Amino acid sequence: MLKKTLAAVVIAAGLAAAPAHAEGTIRIVEQFGTLYTPFHVMKEQKLVEKHGKALGLDIKVEWAKLSGGSAVNDALLSGNVDVAGAGIGPFLTLWDRTRGTAQEVKIIGALGAQPNYLVTNNPNVKTIKDFTKADKIALPAVGVSVQARVLQIAAQQAFGPGKEKQLDDITITLPHPDATAALLSGSTEITAHLSNAPFQDQALADPKIHKVLSSYDVLGGPVTPTFVYSTVRFKAENPKTYKAFFDAFREATAWVDTHKSEAAAIYVKAEKSKLDPAFVEKVLSDPDVKYTLTPLGSQKFANFLADIKAIKTRPASWKDYTFDDLHNDQGS
Repeated sequence: MLKKTLAAVVIAAGLAAAPAHAEGTIRIVEQFGTLYTPFHVMKEQKLVEKHGKALGLDIKVEWAKLSGGSAVNDALLSGNVDVAGAGIGPFLTLWDRTRGTAQEVKIIGALGAQPNYLVTNNPNVKTIKDFTKADKIALPAVGVSVQARVLQIAAQQAFGPGKEKQLDDITITLPHPDATAALLSGSTEITAHLSNAPFQDQALADPKIHKVLSSYDVLGGPVTPTFVYSTVRFKAENPKTYKAFFDAFREATAWVDTHKSEAAAIYVKAEKSKLDPAFVEKVLSDPDVKYTLTPLGSQKFANFLADIKAIKTRPASWKDYTFDDLHNDQGS
């Protein structure tokens, strides 16, 4: 049995719960994967600070790292962070829960479109129908992470209406780096991983690992699985700090799109990764990956969650749960 759990994931030192603060401080939480490369660029190039100065504000930026949308949402609701990065599933759950309250949340922007692969070391598994009780599928947060919701949608497609949780009892919560190591070792109970880049690419480089499905196949095309969001209150009370963050986020996203080699080097440095920067550059350059703040396919998740009653409110449009900075974009 794997000993590492979500509780073992370390949040960066120095972040403590605090009440709403004045302009000039922003606390950001990220997770694992190349989707977060724009965040690494923002840190490396001090873009939030740069845009803050353009607005006449010296901004103190604090960063933290967690694994799993539940932990990220808890950090945001408890006041430990101001800006969160997590999957569309955890975000929509929190949006539904906080609508009309002082803690209402909305999306600032997407962390790009990127497929999630379900990969396995079990040669007998060709489709999700081939999994048995002997298999264990690792993902960031059982039942609620974007990977968990992708698996549920795939299960509903494979097994029929009402069967979306068919595979939930063989899923295990595990951060992507640990899940990848476990899958590659072949010596643990983990036989599959619903992953993200670069971890899925790292796994597939091993001939013992193969892909079972892609989230793009399940959802019928490109989707932005992961989002950056904050409370309506934070934006209202810190308009300059919020704008500096948004402008920095937009600049970093565009920069990654045109500087993939440099971005790969920044990712390796930020993550203290042992991966070859050339390998990461190849991951960033995948034609299935698109660098954009605009939500794509997000309402497919919203409709699914409403259908299975995981959220009470069915949004009429993706604009219902995003800040108006994005509303001129062609989102979905």
